[in-house]
Amino acid sequence: MKIDEIKPSRRAILGVFAGLCTVAAAPVYARAPGLLRKAGDTRSISMYSQRTGESIKTIYYADGKYIPEAMSEISYFMRDWRQNEVRSYDPNNIDNLAAVLALMETNEPYMMISGYRTPQTNRMLRGAASNSYHLRAMAADIRLRSRDVRTIQRAALRCNGGGVGYYRRSNFVHIDCGPVRTWNG
Repeated sequence: MKIDEIKPSRRAILGVFAGLCTVAAAPVYARAPGLLRKAGDTRSISMYSQRTGESIKTIYYADGKYIPEAMSEISYFMRDWRQNEVRSYDPNNIDNLAAVLALMETNEPYMMISGYRTPQTNRMLRGAASNSYHLRAMAADIRLRSRDVRTIQRAALRCNGGGVGYYRRSNFVHIDCGPVRTWNG
């Protein structure tokens, strides 16, 4: 077999970039006064859900564009698990989540508490905003094992990429890609 006949799989090629992603992106985000949504040639995200037992670790952006298959996997992972309904998840919020991790200099997976919500699920949840960005697949409620929620909130505020809600009692941070604003829950 000739060398030019060898065609590595897409996953193999992206796997090479996975280890480089956080190393390359972290210094860029650390120097940025706000969120640099288009920083880095390769971006990845890693999350798990204690509610469904599912996890995801994927490169979702490479060579100047979002990877449709990875974005579909993320959308499925972020679905409303109560109604088992999937909506296309906003890539800008995945960029927000990745930027927060880079600012904290970690590639630890997020525990995803809530992603997309159907109107039915949103009405079930006590205290949920009726116009929540969760309804638009533009928000995530998250936490990390290695960081307290105040640290996550501060990193998210530095990104300046959208709304940041701090829920100390419930032990999570809300991050969305809507207008820049902040609140305590």
